Amino acid sequence: MTDAGFPRLTAGVPGCGGAFKLTPEDFEVEELPAYLPSGEGTHLYLWVEKRGRDTREVVRALASALGVREDDIGSAGMKDRQAVTRQWLSVPANAEARVPEFALDGVRVLEAKRHSNKLRTGHLRGNRFRLRLRGVKDLGAARESFSRLAAEGVPNYFGEQRFGRAGDNADLGRMLLLGQRLPKRPDRFQRKLYLSAFQSRLFNQALAARLAAGTFATALLGDVLRKEETGGLFVCEAPDVDNPRVAAFEVSPAGPMFGPKMTASKGEVAEAEARLLVDAGVTLSDFQRGGDETEGTRRPYRVRLGAAELTVDGEDAQLTFELPRGAYATEVLHELLKDG
Repeated sequence: MTDAGFPRLTAGVPGCGGAFKLTPEDFEVEELPAYLPSGEGTHLYLWVEKRGRDTREVVRALASALGVREDDIGSAGMKDRQAVTRQWLSVPANAEARVPEFALDGVRVLEAKRHSNKLRTGHLRGNRFRLRLRGVKDLGAARESFSRLAAEGVPNYFGEQRFGRAGDNADLGRMLLLGQRLPKRPDRFQRKLYLSAFQSRLFNQALAARLAAGTFATALLGDVLRKEETGGLFVCEAPDVDNPRVAAFEVSPAGPMFGPKMTASKGEVAEAEARLLVDAGVTLSDFQRGGDETEGTRRPYRVRLGAAELTVDGEDAQLTFELPRGAYATEVLHELLKDG
């Protein structure tokens, strides 16, 4: 099932119509860091703005200009190419004198400040987005869908970006888990990408089933629930107790990112998750072949849409909102546009 075919929370609201990403400025993303650089340490944090470049391109160019390895450069997350984005990157502080030599069309270093540790994947609270939909046909529908997402949460699907331009990343990840030979030997980055894409496809299938069943925001007996504030996980043993907490957004049902260390669900929930593996032709033990890349975890089925605001500019709608790390702004657009 493609992303366009997934069930939507706002399926009962018509698509609002409109065009997106006619220019990179239609999609602006700014990281919300987990912490700011302290001003001292052996790493140099660079606040970078890029337009029409993806994060890997910038990392490669930085490594070349500074005379360091790509692995020496840290980032909290990957950012889209067709967008204007701002994010922190870290480089070894001993390369600070060469930073002014860095030049890449569409990229600017806005700030540089030292810190004690290298920036690692996930070292961010989330992202702030500003999106422009051009030529919206039904502003009422746009407002209704956006309001529902703000009230009930955004379905936490992995976006199309996760699965590659050809859409075959997940298939390649499945081949790796089954010990099959790939058409081309992947590097470490590609291997991680492929394995994660396969886990992500199974999660999307689990989320699609919950939305179709109307249990997207319902604690089922045997569900693994995730605490909103701490990220702690526990198994639901009393839905009548836990569902008021779900309604208050204190906890949310969390779907499978399969692997040996994933917190296990129970009962009918566990049976439904097991059927995903059977349908995919893999077993839970196959994920051990992925090593550290497929240890397994839980991902919430929904995320908060924070600081949500919709403003009208002529025939355009401008959306501003925040999402936690790992969530995709494109899923908000899918809810508004209905892929039509």
